Amino acid sequence: MAKDAQTVYNEIVAHIDKQGGPASAWYCGITEDPERRVFDEHGVPRQKHWRIWRECYSDTDARAVENTLIEYGCDGGGGGGDQDTIFVYAYLKKRGITNP
Repeated sequence: MAKDAQTVYNEIVAHIDKQGGPASAWYCGITEDPERRVFDEHGVPRQKHWRIWRECYSDTDARAVENTLIEYGCDGGGGGGDQDTIFVYAYLKKRGITNP
């Protein structure tokens, strides 16, 4: 279910804070297909691994959330995607497992 940018940001930051590590240990991005991007392209394990994604109302909202998460301290690179890129995702990076 799509949500406004502030709600998506708050939910993702709450999830990151619940894990207890620094924001810099997390990677964030935007996509139109979070399962493909997170599991297939980034190699995040499907079980027993910290990850989250949320749907925004628009790609503009998703980009705003992504940029704010990067300002918060998450790793990531803004600027990708198109108008269908409405999901924001974040996952805990793990050397040798996730990419990055």
